[in-house]
Amino acid sequence: MYEQLLQKQAKLAVIGLGYVGLPIALEFARKIQVIGFDINAKRVEMMRNNIDPSGELDAKDFEGCDIEFTDSLDVLRQATFFIVAVPTPIDEHAQPDLKPLLGASSSVGKVLKKGDYVVFESTVYPGCTEEDCIPVMEQLSGLKYPADFKVGYSPERINPGDKEHTLSSIVKVVAGCDAESLEEIAKTYELVVKAGVHRASSIKVAEAAKIIENTQRDVNIALMNELSMIFDRMHINTYEVLEAAGTKWNFLKFSPGLVGGHCIGVDPYYLTYKAKELGYDAKVILSGRTTNDNMGAYIARKTVQTMIKQGKDVAKSRVLVMGATFKENVEDIRNSKVADVIQELKNFSVNVDIVDPHADSDELHHEYGFRLTPESEVRNDYDGIIVAVSHQPYTQLDEAYFKSLTNQPAVLVDIKGLFRDKIQDLAYWSL
Repeated sequence: MYEQLLQKQAKLAVIGLGYVGLPIALEFARKIQVIGFDINAKRVEMMRNNIDPSGELDAKDFEGCDIEFTDSLDVLRQATFFIVAVPTPIDEHAQPDLKPLLGASSSVGKVLKKGDYVVFESTVYPGCTEEDCIPVMEQLSGLKYPADFKVGYSPERINPGDKEHTLSSIVKVVAGCDAESLEEIAKTYELVVKAGVHRASSIKVAEAAKIIENTQRDVNIALMNELSMIFDRMHINTYEVLEAAGTKWNFLKFSPGLVGGHCIGVDPYYLTYKAKELGYDAKVILSGRTTNDNMGAYIARKTVQTMIKQGKDVAKSRVLVMGATFKENVEDIRNSKVADVIQELKNFSVNVDIVDPHADSDELHHEYGFRLTPESEVRNDYDGIIVAVSHQPYTQLDEAYFKSLTNQPAVLVDIKGLFRDKIQDLAYWSL
């Protein structure tokens, strides 16, 4: 398989061209022939015109790539090596939503041929590839696994907004269904991953490795968030405590904040779901999830309390929220916990305006029911300002700017501690 791809006698297809899939597809397309498949025809057309619908890549990133973008199964049928990179969200009950993954498995199953390879990159619980995806492909293709086709797993490590830790510069974990497939998959990824690959012993091990990467971060951030609530009652600044503790050589660097996005705030639920299915309640993981999921409401309540201390009538107050994406310097609004802050403020009858240099107002309205405030409508009489996301333009602001937007006495809530020790006149609070 590897040699066929290298000699361009076979094609590789990437199914799902979002934050994860498109960078993978373009990287491979600099070396071999690639088919980029997505079920969204509008997105496909944008990519044909060298436009990344996610806003992560520039037009120049499409240059020199041997790739055909399509939403047609007939075109997808030309591939012999498939990489599935679709999202794996949770539903309203925090249960795994496998519809996109099983839909992609169905698409592959309809075009699968004897001798083909399928590698999954979507984050799942251990066992999902073999227990959920392979049966779908077998049923629709009429083929038998592993005799007729090979399957592998290579967890994605794309970090939206990060231009340093890219696909080629991060070690890639790979796994196959047998020794032969492991080597073929590993050599294929070595074409584009300069940092090298780590060969996992099984698909389940690779799935588990991915799920605990984000679970570990989630639990550690939850600890920082809980500490910040404790230190707030002690009237000491969490970031100062972390700076002091960080002078020890083995202190792990984590900080408090809103935990949103499609990875850290979602993946642990896949692991706890599978644990529950096996009769085990993942107490530590779920406790961390509860802490992090409640941070938006906590921040809103602290904002209201601080405004009351400043003599504000909450029901008549107005707050400006700066930042609506799930993290800094990206357009991605998936699972943004800023929405929780806004909703809780509205529960207190606070009037809320929202600005963000990266987010799309229509997407926010569709997902969360609120729109961005046009720049021309930003006021100068806010009772409070919440810097919710540390977008690069916000890091350059100073107290004079915030004062120009406020009706003093006013409150500045600085979630990430960007302006610590820089605020003199406004009532200041941070995690």
